[in-house]
Amino acid sequence: MKYLLLVISFMSLALPMAAVGDDKVYKQDGDNKIFFSAFNSTFIDPDVAVANQIVRGKDKGLVNIAVVLDSGTGKPAVITGNVYNIFQMSQALEFVEIREQGAVYYLAPFEFENEDFLTFKISVRSDPNKPSYKLKFQKKMYHD
Repeated sequence: MKYLLLVISFMSLALPMAAVGDDKVYKQDGDNKIFFSAFNSTFIDPDVAVANQIVRGKDKGLVNIAVVLDSGTGKPAVITGNVYNIFQMSQALEFVEIREQGAVYYLAPFEFENEDFLTFKISVRSDPNKPSYKLKFQKKMYHD
């Protein structure tokens, strides 16, 4: 599992370098930063994928969501959502919670076509006494 966290961390660090315009890797919601990314599953090492039951493939992606307090502490949340292609065909995202060494993050697999421009609409509820935060971001995905 620690290798998976390293890959996810690397992706989070690499995204700002690839960002264009107003693209960000997180959204602020009160005291929470909601980090998000989507990437091709082939970025995950094959052994790590098997150990974590992740199906790799050129047309398979993962979306990663993490809620972090301003203090840097990971926070559990209820995450739901869908991903849409340009024809508004949707896939439900089924998030799995990953906890390791104080980190809490959520992964959900999805499928895509080469050069698919996808819209992710995700609901993040980190406090049962507050409404969910609605997160929306877009990403163009490519087959490796």
